[in-house]
Amino acid sequence: HVQLVESGGGSVQAGGSLRLSCASSRSTYSSYSMGWFRQAPGKEREGVASIITDIESTYYADSVKGRFTISQDNAKHTLYLQMNSLKPEDTAMYYCAAAIYGRDRWWSANAYDYWGQGTQVTVS
Repeated sequence: HVQLVESGGGSVQAGGSLRLSCASSRSTYSSYSMGWFRQAPGKEREGVASIITDIESTYYADSVKGRFTISQDNAKHTLYLQMNSLKPEDTAMYYCAAAIYGRDRWWSANAYDYWGQGTQVTVS
């Protein structure tokens, strides 16, 4: 079992930056991949970014490419999401997720086994 706790959300003006953190109860390498998802009110949860932990291959949604960066610090058991040039449409609850083994479609919530409780990001 993996416990995930997100932090770092908040309110920011458009064009600003935030860094989200996800503290894991186990080494990030114990998961095949980890990802960030977001869900805005009335919308489905969508994949934002993912990383295959042992080889550090990264994947991004088109809407955030060039603005967001996913990374990990295995020594700290922590996953990060650096978000720059934030836009109002980035406003959502952001969730961290971990997949124990590899599956297709990194952007699908069904590809992950464990989830955090979320951290709110509001861009105005």
